[in-house]
Amino acid sequence: MKTRHLLSGLAVAAMLVQPSIALSRSMEASPAPLYPVAPYIVDKGVESVYPSVAGQFLVFGQRSKGDEYTVNRVSKSSPSSSRYQLKPLAKIDNMRFGVAIKDGSIGYVSNRVGPTSAWMWQGKGDGQVAIGSLATFRGGLAPYNLNASSDGKVWCFDTTFEKQRYNQMLNEFSHFPHHELVGQQWRTYDSDNFRIKTGYLATKAGKKNKFDAPVLYVFSRQNSQLVMVPNAFDGAVSPDGKSVAFVRETNGNYDIWMQDVDGSDLVQLTNSEYGDFEPAWSSDGKMLLFVSNRDSGGDVHKTSIYMLEISSNRETRLTNSPKATDGGPAWLDSNSIVFHSNRSLTNANGGTSSDWNIWKLDIK
Repeated sequence: MKTRHLLSGLAVAAMLVQPSIALSRSMEASPAPLYPVAPYIVDKGVESVYPSVAGQFLVFGQRSKGDEYTVNRVSKSSPSSSRYQLKPLAKIDNMRFGVAIKDGSIGYVSNRVGPTSAWMWQGKGDGQVAIGSLATFRGGLAPYNLNASSDGKVWCFDTTFEKQRYNQMLNEFSHFPHHELVGQQWRTYDSDNFRIKTGYLATKAGKKNKFDAPVLYVFSRQNSQLVMVPNAFDGAVSPDGKSVAFVRETNGNYDIWMQDVDGSDLVQLTNSEYGDFEPAWSSDGKMLLFVSNRDSGGDVHKTSIYMLEISSNRETRLTNSPKATDGGPAWLDSNSIVFHSNRSLTNANGGTSSDWNIWKLDIK
């Protein structure tokens, strides 16, 4: 009888403990966010990606379920109010890679006059300014991942010299073959889009890139100088236009590097075993945001946003959802950033949705 009472007591105790265990497991699955996050731009039926901020403007891309891609501009202080959308100027005119300029101009890439070329709408009227050299209009270069200094005087974009990858990039420009790549443009040069689920498993060092290394071009509108940086992509021009941060692959490992636009002072900024991508400068040029899958063991579907203080090389993780794919970070102001993510709107740090939306994170 005593034994029975003891077993009964243990059973009751186990029942009482079970909710605590379940709660503990739930907390492990959905940790508290490192910093407060909240939806910033959510439009039903479309995917919003790659916010770009300069001055009082925010530019971002949207893809509809019908595969139509648009470039939009809003006020960063009231993103849900009036919106300007770039208008097609030809029957075939796909526009991508929206870039915000502080005077309200919008940079973008279009296929209206050939394979692809980079342009800037001047913020009013119909004027469109060409970005780059004649090679971009003759089809010698296919600009991807367009970026610029906040005043629009210095630009950068990347491309490939490999014919197989070049032709595939042109095809992908008009049609995204898979939902994931809408918000993961950094996979352009190391993914097999016909086998999206198995063609890119991780970014761990030693996993050789299947494609030839891309090249980065930096273009100055002031003197039309076009500088080529080998083995570089995902470039970001500093606010003063003097430096460019970019991604470089070494033996299958991707890290953030930086150099002056004139080619001097090459510096490696990150040194992770896994992949670091999509650098974004703060307005004072002292900090960089970037995306990494270092805390998910190289999982391409589980990425977070990090912050790097350039002078001290100190890194800070900003997002930590265990399931989400975070990307495309940009500084909204000195105290907050925006980024796109497939986070669940109802369970931001514990679930994912089928759409990309733009989120806001407060650092202070």
